[in-house]
Amino acid sequence: MKVLLINGSPRKQGNTFRALSEIADQLHKLDIDSEIIQLGTKPVRGCIACCKCAENGNGRCVFDDDLCNRVTETMRSCDALIVGTPVYYGQPNGSVLALMQRMFYSAGEAFKGKPAAGVAVCRRGGATAALQTLNMPFQILHMPIVTSQYWNIVYGRAEGEAALDAEGMQTMRSLALNMARILRATANQPVPTYEPRQPMHFIR
Repeated sequence: MKVLLINGSPRKQGNTFRALSEIADQLHKLDIDSEIIQLGTKPVRGCIACCKCAENGNGRCVFDDDLCNRVTETMRSCDALIVGTPVYYGQPNGSVLALMQRMFYSAGEAFKGKPAAGVAVCRRGGATAALQTLNMPFQILHMPIVTSQYWNIVYGRAEGEAALDAEGMQTMRSLALNMARILRATANQPVPTYEPRQPMHFIR
């Protein structure tokens, strides 16, 4: 089993990476592989609603000049997803939101039914709002949301300060324990066959 972790921070070794590393270390102790993909500082396109991915039917975004298609291809061989982000103005990093929206829309089948969790890292406030935003797309794709002993939040401002948040680090380790439990309980279990979607538009 393998968990893909997305570091939605432009800082490679910042507090979001520290939080995700705590999860990865705990998963390793539980004999579960993991991989952290760094968002980095290069631009990430937002979705332009061109629907070319649906027309092509190949599970790839038509724009191939950023991380989107690389992440989705990696996800095809992974069993779960964790997305971590710093909190900017009470919201996730805009680049990680752009990435999530495009990869879920263009390649939802690579994610559907797999356990997922969001992790928010902040200086002081806004983490719960950012965490809720991260979790919302998971629900559309039938992805069980993995919780912990508290909301999946870590506090820290300067690089490395997250390691001093003892409760936050414990929360990350508990998240890893719960992720492992859910993965083992659902291993080799097929995703249920759902009814055909019945979209309802409120404007007639």
